[in-house]
Amino acid sequence: MNDLLDFFDTILWSTVLIYLLLGSGIYLTFRLGFIQFRRFGHLFSPSLFKRSADPRGTSPWRVLCLSLASRIGTGNLTGVTIAIVLGGPGAIFWIWIITVFSMATALIENTLAQIYKGTSARNKFRGGPADYMEKGLGMRWMGILFSFLMVISCGFIFSALQANSIAQASFHLLHVPALTTACILSTLVASLIFGGIRAVTWLSKWMIPLMAFSYLLLAVWVIGHHVEKLPQVFALIFKSAFGLQEAASGALAYGVTQGMQRGAFASEAGVGSSPNVAAMAAVSHPAASGFNQMLAVFIDTVVICTATALIILTSGVLDIPGESTGIRLLRLAIDPTIPGWSSFILAMLVFSFAFTSIAGNYVYAENNLSFVHSAAPAKLLIFRLLVIAMVFGGCLMQLQMLWKLADIFMALMAILNLTALLLLSGIAIKVVKDYERQRRMGKIPVFNPDHYPELRGQLEPGVWDKTSSPR
Repeated sequence: MNDLLDFFDTILWSTVLIYLLLGSGIYLTFRLGFIQFRRFGHLFSPSLFKRSADPRGTSPWRVLCLSLASRIGTGNLTGVTIAIVLGGPGAIFWIWIITVFSMATALIENTLAQIYKGTSARNKFRGGPADYMEKGLGMRWMGILFSFLMVISCGFIFSALQANSIAQASFHLLHVPALTTACILSTLVASLIFGGIRAVTWLSKWMIPLMAFSYLLLAVWVIGHHVEKLPQVFALIFKSAFGLQEAASGALAYGVTQGMQRGAFASEAGVGSSPNVAAMAAVSHPAASGFNQMLAVFIDTVVICTATALIILTSGVLDIPGESTGIRLLRLAIDPTIPGWSSFILAMLVFSFAFTSIAGNYVYAENNLSFVHSAAPAKLLIFRLLVIAMVFGGCLMQLQMLWKLADIFMALMAILNLTALLLLSGIAIKVVKDYERQRRMGKIPVFNPDHYPELRGQLEPGVWDKTSSPR
């Protein structure tokens, strides 16, 4: 079974998906006139975080934090470390490359989620790839298949993997038994998800900024102790990305694959996960959510992943023979600068990264569960209990097979989502250009679906009728 999963994982990630993700990003970048460079400053504009007056939506700031909750996971710590060890320092360069082009993909998929959003049973905005597959392409079967993959992967597989990361870190860093971690973590997850999406949104609003700031502060502290090595480290990254020695040994291709895969995992752009929360935002124009999520990709991948890479590379721990990868290597890099505290600090960071990721992924799963079928209280209760059980079990099991399944499910979701967003990219690009046109005129962009005859009959009635300027 493992050999079969390895085969599919290799086929999907080493060939099909890498080219599809990168190719889509390059294509959309050209179609949008290199918008991630032209409008980079706009990503930090306060106007992107102003909420429209529609009470059915969530504030853009909360949506940004919620999307970062699922993006920023233990992969930003251990995943980057493994990518460097297996693919060399040049893997970081390829993380940057796929991230730059993925920002255009993120803009399109999250703009589409806003265009085709609907309302839930509680009269709150909801949507995502499944909705634009159904409404935009008229392919409900495609939306159901995507939702099924999202529920299984985000609700169960990713939750178990993140829980396992917490258990492993707690055991190796603080010597806490896995059973103890399982009991505590499953109790915390239960108290959170039984509070619903509102509780997860509230948690991410304050925990994500605190978590990201704390980690960046740690990175600055550690890198500052080796600041004289920074020029050498950046030179090493570029040399390894294009080095003749790496190409001759075959490590260059492996570094490209590791970097691309890690960048795709970290940013989630093109996979179709972030549109599930982008659709919740109360904005006056769909493209505002697209730009908002471009910023999320930048923060998660360029900022957080680069911070991890620089901690590892400036510390020199890669030169120590016989050292393992993952969290232990990261602890070794941090320990000289904060002796006696590195294990505790890393354990808290792993817990924060993984716990918020579990919470964010739960929101994605519940949203897609409601697309397939209206979640009756009894069905929702069963789903939540199963998620809690997966978190508990994930702390206690060896999950090598689940890692492969996660890779494969993520690849399948990306293939479905990229197919849909490329087919619908024409309308999304038109909407983005309308946003830019209104901004050039000095206006606060407001979406008027009547200006798009191709959308007639595709949008849920009343969703955009209450659109107003941000307040």
